[in-house]
Amino acid sequence: MTIYSSVKVSFFSVAVTWLRALLPAGNVLSTYSGCLRRGAASLAVLAYSSILMANGLALNEQSASNAGTAYAGRSSSALDSSTVYGNPAGLSKLKKPQVSNGFALVDVSVDISNASSSASGTNKGDSVPLTAIPFGYLSVPVDEQFTFGLGIYATYGLVNNYESSFQGRYHGSYSKVQVKTLNPAIAFRVSDRLSLGGGLTINRIENQLESFIDTGALNNGKDTKIIVKGSDTAIGYNLGLLVDLTESTTWGITYHSKIDFHVKGKTRISDSPAALGLDGNYDNKLDETMPESIDTSFTHHFDDRWTGYVGATWTRWSRIQRVEALNSGLPALGQQLGFDSTGDDFKLHNTLAGAVGVSYQLSSTWLLRTGYAYDPSPARNSHRNVRLPVGNRNAIALGAAFSPSSELTVDIAYGYLRESSTTVNQANTNGAQPSYRAEYNNSAHIVAAQLTYKF
Repeated sequence: MTIYSSVKVSFFSVAVTWLRALLPAGNVLSTYSGCLRRGAASLAVLAYSSILMANGLALNEQSASNAGTAYAGRSSSALDSSTVYGNPAGLSKLKKPQVSNGFALVDVSVDISNASSSASGTNKGDSVPLTAIPFGYLSVPVDEQFTFGLGIYATYGLVNNYESSFQGRYHGSYSKVQVKTLNPAIAFRVSDRLSLGGGLTINRIENQLESFIDTGALNNGKDTKIIVKGSDTAIGYNLGLLVDLTESTTWGITYHSKIDFHVKGKTRISDSPAALGLDGNYDNKLDETMPESIDTSFTHHFDDRWTGYVGATWTRWSRIQRVEALNSGLPALGQQLGFDSTGDDFKLHNTLAGAVGVSYQLSSTWLLRTGYAYDPSPARNSHRNVRLPVGNRNAIALGAAFSPSSELTVDIAYGYLRESSTTVNQANTNGAQPSYRAEYNNSAHIVAAQLTYKF
């Protein structure tokens, strides 16, 4: 984690130095270089934070200001510098340099019922730990047309940490996937009504997947444990378009590219039958593609107090069909027994999510928000598994913004998410993974806070 954060800070410093070198003396970037360095320090603090993920795969928790409307209008609002993620073209709307830092706390409830298996075990549920997800952004106008931005946030991930006696442990006992992103971006104001934006994303993925194999009959009652770990860094990009259709209505669209990871790491086999000679650490490699998405929305100001938001997000989840680690260095017997590869079928399908929200300007210092979102599950009923037991999501959100001065805004938001009841039904396909069937009911409480300061 320390190495990764130092890369983030050094990248920021190089970007600022490069821009300053291109611009004449006395330009806006030179004027505000001090506040930018203070912003970089704030982002560095976030880089050191531990980023654990909530149950699911895609994360929305990149902004507290957008969370209050259930992320409706995220690509058309440009509320603050978190628009680096929501729509980089929105940076053109920000007239002053600013820093936005915040975090979300996610408390997930997982209820498992009606479980059955030929294996013994428990089904306690609540397999997702309390999760903190930090994020941070900064933006600075370079001149009348260009605005530079930088963001650090999380985009994808899951955590499922079942108890050691979990009845479905042969199909997955522990799962953690986390993707952390550094996103430098720039916006170009084409005209008073049209802006374009884009940026590179530098993405770091870390995986750890654990499961057991039923070898008790050959191993004095002991299960064989397999741990697959790996990491990689890959480049992607974001593109955005923002159009003021009228004085009251804005339309935006954002494209987040796919990210191709080529993960390398270690596979550890332990407690296997001694006669097999399999215990040890082996090199592995795993190709993993995170999907592209398109987010579009409208923001409409009905009057000086009421604003409405509506949006939709399409995600190409069908890129994730199977996740498989290929192991090398195994003894010949291990290869014959199939230990040269370890993986899971997901067979995900594409989804189209939608959200609607409103905000109300209560006073000069207080803004209230609320919203609703529906996000269908990418998991098919026929292939839902214990690593990703997610259903269709309904979410409601409440939020507020407090601005005691023109420079400072504090955003807070609360969201309640509930998924449809789902069934996991995994068969014993190799004779060493007892079948498992259970019903899952998942829900979550999410609290987010963010501080934005304009210099």
